[in-house]
Amino acid sequence: MKLNKKALATLSAGHLVTDVNQGALPALLPFFKEALNLSYTMSGVIVLSSNLTSSIIQPAFGHLSDRRPIGWLIPLAPFIACLGLSISGLVSHYSLLLLCVVLTGIGIASFHPEGFKTAYFFTGDKKVTGMSIFAVGGNLGIAIGPMVAMTLVTSFGLKGTMGLIAPGILIGIILLFNMSMFSTTVESAHKEAKEEMRKPLTRDQKRSFSLLVSVATLRAWTQFGMATYIPFYYINYLKGNPMHAGKLVSTFLLAGAMGTLLGAPLADRWGHKKFLSTTLALSCPLLLLFYRSSGPMTFVFLAISGMVLISTFALTTVMGQALLPQNLGMASGMMVGFTMSAGGLGVTLLGMIADTWGVPMAVKSIFALPLIAFVLSLLVKYPLEESTLRLEKT
Repeated sequence: MKLNKKALATLSAGHLVTDVNQGALPALLPFFKEALNLSYTMSGVIVLSSNLTSSIIQPAFGHLSDRRPIGWLIPLAPFIACLGLSISGLVSHYSLLLLCVVLTGIGIASFHPEGFKTAYFFTGDKKVTGMSIFAVGGNLGIAIGPMVAMTLVTSFGLKGTMGLIAPGILIGIILLFNMSMFSTTVESAHKEAKEEMRKPLTRDQKRSFSLLVSVATLRAWTQFGMATYIPFYYINYLKGNPMHAGKLVSTFLLAGAMGTLLGAPLADRWGHKKFLSTTLALSCPLLLLFYRSSGPMTFVFLAISGMVLISTFALTTVMGQALLPQNLGMASGMMVGFTMSAGGLGVTLLGMIADTWGVPMAVKSIFALPLIAFVLSLLVKYPLEESTLRLEKT
């Protein structure tokens, strides 16, 4: 089967709208903090509430997706994600804000397993290159989310978050009209994969997949930590311009989206595990260079850091699917939903560090995470001969 660019681009658009909310939330935290008089730890719990919702529910959606296709979630989930965050600016109580954030998390959680599984069947032979087309939509969504949020809030106040509902409605309609293209291919592939689903997981599969999940979680912790604490560092600590902080976050994440596209063919050419370990090893010194830089070079080093760190987003998903070919939905849910959401726990821990030792210490703590991930990546046994054969059969 050849790469289907139309299907992947349409799914990628849905991915973009869904993850705009994921990118917008950290940028909104300083405004929520001021409006509701929150501590740094309470602000971290907001991210944790969204991300833990995704981490608990997303693998469950992946499991359901392996049992039977639930494609109707593809058009519905982006709308739910946008609905939750759009009404967050209207609430006046912390508990109601958490409920809005949880609703957004449910929308994000329900989209990713089915979306990544559906995209898998349209990627052709070069899995990472094909998956990167779908994945970059999410990267772009997270990247432009801060600027979208900053623009709406600085123009209309916190109530400006209501503007987020419009793209949710639009993409829901577009995806709904393309459901026949997705469902036909997925249902056919799902029937062929049923025999593989009955085969038990080997010890090597379980061990390597667990290590890969840990690596991706640390990468997500780094990504969300940077996206969350750049605004706190430049707005609250340095008393800088909120728009400048928003531009820095978007620079980091947009460069990451570019890295996803540029890194995918390199990973297919050089080898998946080698590319993963190399980028993790480079991320720490690049982030340190960003922290020590000033002026235009701040943007340069931040962009390079984002490009290198996030370039493996599609790669780790494909590696996870290759390790668990009989559970593509579960693999997608774990590699995307669980790992990205578990980063919220790290953001909460960073909040505790910021409350105790200050925001600069919280930022510096982030820089050690890619090194730990690098060490763990060396322990991943990949590819596994048995799972590779199964992948080829599907």
